[in-house]
Amino acid sequence: MASSTSIPAPEAVQVLLSLLADDSSSVREASMSSLKDLSALNPLLILECCAAVSRGGRRRFGNMAGVFEVMAFGVRALDKRDVDSAFMAKLAKIATAEMISSSKELNSDWQRAATSLLVAIGSHLPDLVMEEIFLHLSGTNSALQAMVQILAEFASTNPLLFIPRWKGVLSRILPILGSVRDIHRAIFANAFKCWCQAAWQYSIDFPSQFLQDGDVMSFLNSAFELLLRVWAASRDLKVRVASVEALGQMVGLITRTQLKAALPRLVPTILDLYKKDQDISFLATCSLHNLLNASLLSESGPPMLDFEDLTLILSTLLPVISIHSESQDQSDFSVGLKMYNEVQHCFLAVGLVYPDDLFLFLVNKCRLKEEVLTFGALCVLKHLLPRLSEAWHGKIPLLVEAVKSLFEEQNLGVRKALSELIVVMASHCYLVGSSGELFIEYVVRHCAHTDKYRSDLEITPNKRTEMKIGAVTPGELRAVCEKGLLLVTITIPEMEHILWPFLLRMIIPRTYTGAVATVCRCISELWRHRSYGNDMLSECKTRPDIPTAQELLARLVVLLHDPLAREQLATQILTVLCLVAPLFPRNINLFWQDEIPKMKAYVCDTEDLKQDPSYQDTWDDMIIHFLAESLDVIQDADWVMSLGNIFAKHYELYTSDDEHAGLLHRCLGILLQRVNDRAYVRDKIDWMYKQANIAIPTNRLGLAKAMGLVAASHLDTVLDKLKDILDNVGQSIFQRILSLFSDNFRTEESDDIHAALALMYGYAAKYAPSTVIEARINALIGTNMLSRLLHVRHPIAKQAVITAIDLLGNAVINAAESGSPFPLKRRDQLLDFILTLMGRDDNDGFADYNELLRTQALAISACTTLVSVEPKLTVETRNHVMKATLGFFAIQNDPVDVVNPLINNLITLLCAILLTGGEDGRSRAELLLLILRQIDQFVSSPVEYQRKRGCLAVHEMLLKFRMVCVSGYCALGCHGSCVHNKQIDHTLYGNFSKLPSAFVLPSREALCLGDRVIMYLPRCADTNSDVRKISAQILDQLFSISLSLPKPAGFSISAEDIELSYIALSSLGDVIAILRNDTSIDPSEVFNRIVSSLCVLLTKDELVAMLHGCSAAICDKIKQSAEGAIQAVIELVTKRGSELTEIDISRTTQSLISATVHATDKHLRVETLGAIASLAENTSPKSVFDEVLATAGRDTVTKDISRLRGGWPMQDAFYAFSQHMVLSALFLEHLISVLSQIPILKSDADRVEDSQVDNYTEDGKLEAAILALTAFFKGGGKVGKRAVEQNYASVLSELMLLLGSCHGLTYSGQHGPLRNLLTAFQAFCECVGDLEMGKILARDGELSENERWINLIGDLAGCISIKRPKEVQNICLFLNKSLDRQQKYQREAAAAALSEFVRYSGGLGSLLEQMVEVLCRRVTDESSTVRRFCLRGLVQIPLIHISKYTTQILGVILALLDDSDESVQLTAVSCLLMILESSPKDAVEPILLNLSIRLRNLQTSMNAKMRASSFAVFGALSNYGVGALKEAFVEQVHAAVPRLVLHLHDEDFSVRLACRNTLKRVCPLMEIEGLIALVNTHSFLSDHRSDYEDFLRDIAKQFIQHLPSRVDTYMASTVQAFDAPWPIIQANAMYMCGSMLSLSDNQHILADYHTQVFGMLVGKMSQSPDAIVRATCSSALGLLLKSSNSCSWRAVHLDREDSTIRNHDAEST
Repeated sequence: MASSTSIPAPEAVQVLLSLLADDSSSVREASMSSLKDLSALNPLLILECCAAVSRGGRRRFGNMAGVFEVMAFGVRALDKRDVDSAFMAKLAKIATAEMISSSKELNSDWQRAATSLLVAIGSHLPDLVMEEIFLHLSGTNSALQAMVQILAEFASTNPLLFIPRWKGVLSRILPILGSVRDIHRAIFANAFKCWCQAAWQYSIDFPSQFLQDGDVMSFLNSAFELLLRVWAASRDLKVRVASVEALGQMVGLITRTQLKAALPRLVPTILDLYKKDQDISFLATCSLHNLLNASLLSESGPPMLDFEDLTLILSTLLPVISIHSESQDQSDFSVGLKMYNEVQHCFLAVGLVYPDDLFLFLVNKCRLKEEVLTFGALCVLKHLLPRLSEAWHGKIPLLVEAVKSLFEEQNLGVRKALSELIVVMASHCYLVGSSGELFIEYVVRHCAHTDKYRSDLEITPNKRTEMKIGAVTPGELRAVCEKGLLLVTITIPEMEHILWPFLLRMIIPRTYTGAVATVCRCISELWRHRSYGNDMLSECKTRPDIPTAQELLARLVVLLHDPLAREQLATQILTVLCLVAPLFPRNINLFWQDEIPKMKAYVCDTEDLKQDPSYQDTWDDMIIHFLAESLDVIQDADWVMSLGNIFAKHYELYTSDDEHAGLLHRCLGILLQRVNDRAYVRDKIDWMYKQANIAIPTNRLGLAKAMGLVAASHLDTVLDKLKDILDNVGQSIFQRILSLFSDNFRTEESDDIHAALALMYGYAAKYAPSTVIEARINALIGTNMLSRLLHVRHPIAKQAVITAIDLLGNAVINAAESGSPFPLKRRDQLLDFILTLMGRDDNDGFADYNELLRTQALAISACTTLVSVEPKLTVETRNHVMKATLGFFAIQNDPVDVVNPLINNLITLLCAILLTGGEDGRSRAELLLLILRQIDQFVSSPVEYQRKRGCLAVHEMLLKFRMVCVSGYCALGCHGSCVHNKQIDHTLYGNFSKLPSAFVLPSREALCLGDRVIMYLPRCADTNSDVRKISAQILDQLFSISLSLPKPAGFSISAEDIELSYIALSSLGDVIAILRNDTSIDPSEVFNRIVSSLCVLLTKDELVAMLHGCSAAICDKIKQSAEGAIQAVIELVTKRGSELTEIDISRTTQSLISATVHATDKHLRVETLGAIASLAENTSPKSVFDEVLATAGRDTVTKDISRLRGGWPMQDAFYAFSQHMVLSALFLEHLISVLSQIPILKSDADRVEDSQVDNYTEDGKLEAAILALTAFFKGGGKVGKRAVEQNYASVLSELMLLLGSCHGLTYSGQHGPLRNLLTAFQAFCECVGDLEMGKILARDGELSENERWINLIGDLAGCISIKRPKEVQNICLFLNKSLDRQQKYQREAAAAALSEFVRYSGGLGSLLEQMVEVLCRRVTDESSTVRRFCLRGLVQIPLIHISKYTTQILGVILALLDDSDESVQLTAVSCLLMILESSPKDAVEPILLNLSIRLRNLQTSMNAKMRASSFAVFGALSNYGVGALKEAFVEQVHAAVPRLVLHLHDEDFSVRLACRNTLKRVCPLMEIEGLIALVNTHSFLSDHRSDYEDFLRDIAKQFIQHLPSRVDTYMASTVQAFDAPWPIIQANAMYMCGSMLSLSDNQHILADYHTQVFGMLVGKMSQSPDAIVRATCSSALGLLLKSSNSCSWRAVHLDREDSTIRNHDAEST
């Protein structure tokens, strides 16, 4: 093609090559990518250019590695017919020359690239490369090792080409091997390894052609001898390893004679490497595997090694197996696994030749019981047993005996390997008879390993034992055994006769406890797959070694204890019980079929079970119930007693610290409960106590519960046993001797016994019949027997004694409920005991904090129990209990699981004290208030959890108080007729006042509602939602109680007021209901409704009391609560302030002032002052003002008010009054009145400072009034404000204009006027109440930058328009005239203000027309600021009016688009975008084309905002390019599209976004479906460079296919962008051009632009300073050269002679 023949492709390629040495990595990558792509099209040209570049070497070109890499690609891409041997030889010499010149850098990138080049040349001309390399294969050549590396790489890459030429290589290499230096020998050894591997590959591919002649064999033999005798003995480990690797590959190629002769030396050499690290050992193992295959499995002769010769090898390999098992590093796991497999391959190779000998060898190694060897031997046996099963079949008995001998091995790794071997043996049916059961027992034993087993190993002091753990953990061993046992059970039918019923024997022994779950599962699987039906159970009955039904039940029931045990132990046990039910008495089967599914359902979901903190107690109770019901169903006394004997025997199966032992106690206890033989019972409880370890809390508790269960039927027997125990405490000779030497022993042992006795007494009382316990309890307490149990120190022992006392109390309560009431003697003494046990003993070293808290929680619960029994508490005892317990409200919140129950118990205790205290309603009300006031400190605490606890306690107590004193409940909570309280027949007793005092209700005054409400009301606004909810319920309870109580004598209330009160109470109840159901409700709304209800519910006296006590509530530590208290005070004063007297007002004011003084938070102080102002507004202002001034006067006399921290509160009060809409005038009049009433007597008129103050001013009231007046003026009082309000528009307008003038003066350095003006403006703002305007002034007033102060004017105007819209018209009238003033800055200020006021000019009528006229006229002002703001004002006309002026505004914008000031242009573009949103078509169409042209001119602006806005506006204009103007506008679109596409990847993100949106909007006008789809792709929306280039290629394709007539225009516009001021746009344009030219087949386009663009790309690529341009040029050139339009260059060759000259000239230059 003519256009492409003139393409300077060689120059382009040379420039691309030069970019390989660019500083930017992105440029290097782009050029490399292009060159690789071009290599496939004209590899010869690429190679020629590379050759030209490479002549200077690395000294003249910085990236020879890249050049060589490109050359390698080119050579590989050459067609066979294009291969020029002379040129290839030249390239080979270039590469070798570089290697020779820098032979020391063997591992550099360029070295590897040069090697790759030579290998690529060798793939075409192997002989040429060989000759070139052979030239440098001499012992004196410094590049010798590099040449050898090339040969090794060539052999690995092209073994089929190398092997036929191997002889020549060996003939040249072998003579110089002897002179190779030690540091280079590893390279040669590696080469031999690669050559031998190539030979093996060749022999596989062409077995018939692989015939090595004698010379090759001779060479190999010589090399083999040298490597074996010299190099493999090198001191350099690297050389030895490489030599062994090579020898391992050579053993299969040398002669058998030489190999056999070499074995005595080669084998030790390989084995010596096993002393090194794992990687080297793996390489040695690979070589050893090759050696064994060659020497043992060769088809050309018998084995070269006898088995005796192999024993050393095998003994060395066995320990290597453990490397795989012991590796803990994840990175070594892969190497270890490969090593393991290679070792197994070695053993298999030996086993195929010497199976019997190998078997005996492995068995003997097992018998040596050396852990490493035994482990390895077992692993090999496991691996080879399936593969050599036929050869080893006759040796199975020997294997079985060997395995048996290892059963006592302690190493966990050996156990694991042995267990796996047993499973393999079972799979081959090698386990039969008794030996099979022995193997199964071994696996089961290791299924029983637990984490405790590992702990026992770790704490063993024997270092050897610690090492035995190895890399195998007990958990891993257990998992292997469990899986193996299940596998044997399920998949091997032949094992069924061995497993059943043998597995039943595995359930009973203690050793196998941990395996019971797996054993039970296996039993279930056997049952499911059983092959001989009911005979399974009959076999159990006939075999004496199988456990009996009683033994199974006793064992399995106790093991049910843990419902969360691993492997679903409980479920598995229950399943087995169902299966073996026929073994039990006949009538048990149906019961279990009904009961066991229920128990399984309870434990099936363990996660759900964990949510219940008491799940363990519940489950244990279910087990006891299950056992009890089963015994009842059986109804066989002999069977039951036999079961009891088994239970007693099974104590040996559980350790004393095992929780199962506690359940065993209870199981035996429930069984004894159903036995009538007293002697049997006495014998078993003696045995039970003897077997119990009472030092263990769980064991002790189980024993106590068991004794209690027995006491239900044999109370006297149990009590006799307990008395014997108590009498014999510390009486044994052994205990007495130990106590002489150790106080600690005596204390601990005594604690345990006393704790156990206490619990046993307690549970005996709990379970014993209620009709017979009174005498026993009285005897226990009355004879001080219990006091002997109280001298305990350990926390757990204390808890046990406390629990016992609690159980005694509950027994008394239960007796009363059962109709057998009796008083608890010495109850107060028991309480004192509990409180003593609850305290911390400083000498007690046992207690930790958590246990102490648990003890205290139990103690408080026990106190509650004792408080609830008869007789009633005395006042002293009550106070003592409360003093000892109330402090627990303040304890820390952690640990939550311990603290929360303690707090709940404490609240219950207080409620019990309230319920059981007092003789009548009045006394209970007094007791209630006493307790509540002691809790107040926690209700108002700054600590959240203390507040919550206090509120919970208050609420619970009010509920109890209401229940007892109002609702007719008894003290124990019974309603209606009950035995605890007598209901009074009012008709019988007549008038209520005549009733006894016990039935007198409290009065409403007794509740002190005012004080109580102000205490709890702040909590209704608390930060904690729970506290808010509870406090609302407290208030509801208070008023519910108060409305139910009788009114005081002489107090009259109307029916209407009563109805209002109940409505308010109902509203309060609704609020509480909302809080319970909707946690998202606004807390402030809830609080407002609560306060509204209180306004109705409070009486006048209660209101006064609440207001008098508000100071503490306002000073609440929680800010939100304090704000709520203030809000409540304001609400109450507003609605009910008229009921207050002067004294009430004064006292309330004092309280509020006190709160103001103590308020540290400024906001709270302001809010409190607002409450004072509200009080003054709604009551008597004079009283409030007097109180405030009196306080201020005292402050001025007694304090230095200028130094008060946080400011003077009274001054804040003055500000509050002065700014108050109602009080300001009144306060000013009051101040004037006060000042006029305080005379000042002057002794010297000329010396005021010596004047004497009258006695009337000694209280400081004068100074206070003056300060108040000053504050009033600064606060914008009514006096100054009234004058300003009359002339608001003119004053404000002039102030804004003066801002402009003063800012103008600041440019000449005069800052004073501006400061004074700002002070005046601030005073004005304060006076008229425009606080927002004052904030604006304070923020930006002194900023002198032109744009900032102009914006300040606009902000002020906007603020005024919002705050005072009625003043806007007058202000605008004044500012209209000001636009014609001579001063520039005043005009700017006026324009800025008007531009903002226009937005609010919707109702100005004719004034709006005047403003538009003025603004349009001033767009020609000499000040660019005036022009900008006039234009901005025009487009901000309200939408309802702007359509009238759209044409006029568009004309102004069109003119200003050509403004000389860029800021005005930017404003015009922005305003055009705004106005187009509402402009009708008839207004835009006349200027549509003019706007398009001007916008296109602005799209090349250096200002990113200008570019983004102009692109966006162009997109908006597309809405109007329809109808008659469509064709003309489409032309504008086509003119703009290239620029849009290029700026899609602009350096500014806003420009990118605008271009994307605009292109989406204009694409439909171009009517190309593919283009519309393209703008919705990921590549269009992405910001990544690669995605953008994909988009450019796609859109270029669309242009070429659908707009061929526009391509010329697009190309011209895009080529112009090559000189854009932004490098990224240049790059975009280059890639766009490259894409279009590479796709176009238009001859005209190609003739006009192909050569031009190609030349420009080459020039930019070599000259541009920007990396993005150079990189993109490389990619674009690649596109051009790869296109079908540039086919001719693919035949272009570089004139090698000329290129040489040009290259030399360029280098000279």
